[in-house]
Amino acid sequence: MDPAPYLDALRALADPVRATEMRAYHKAQRPYLGLRNPQVHALTKAWRSDLGVADRVALADALWRTDIHEARVAAGSLLAQARLRPDDAAWALIASWVPTFDAWAIADHACDAGARRLLADPSRLDEVETWTTRDHMWSRRAALVITLPWTKQNHPRPEDLARRDRILGWAAGYVPDRDWFIQKAVAWWLRELSKHDAPRVRAFLDRHGDAMKTFARKEAGKYLPD
Repeated sequence: MDPAPYLDALRALADPVRATEMRAYHKAQRPYLGLRNPQVHALTKAWRSDLGVADRVALADALWRTDIHEARVAAGSLLAQARLRPDDAAWALIASWVPTFDAWAIADHACDAGARRLLADPSRLDEVETWTTRDHMWSRRAALVITLPWTKQNHPRPEDLARRDRILGWAAGYVPDRDWFIQKAVAWWLRELSKHDAPRVRAFLDRHGDAMKTFARKEAGKYLPD
């Protein structure tokens, strides 16, 4: 699909001053247009209403390939819909993006879309688990970010508790990794889980907390009741 008309819509909202600020903030060397995320999401919401699933996937692919920050945010937003059928092509596309992650903001938008696809078919966790042993730090981080929905269930089914424990096992494997982003991802997963399942977080910290970086341990326990 030709992304030109959609890029034109993004460029029409460009803010060169903010683009310069964003480039300095995100530290990833790619083009920036200076749009705010709500502006991008408003555009993609309209695009989704006019496009079938196959066309959305094709457009997301084309936008991602431009390497423009806002176009990549839009690519993720195009696929961030709970009900997307069929979604095998969408999942395959999102998974293909993971090895190209090089900055947290774009990675998080793509992972938000991917999380919907995981909830639609949790068997895809088998593929996500392969990311946890990659040399690419952003792939390892993505395995936790994309599985955040399993931290948020107040009344998880037994199979979801098993998935929660599986992902906690990945997090435990990350504890010796001293990379700031990995430690932050472990802390983020635990912090969110603590709002719904404090006993599991306490057990994790009792076992692994001393080996975590101090900032990560503190953040992980931020919402634990005294």
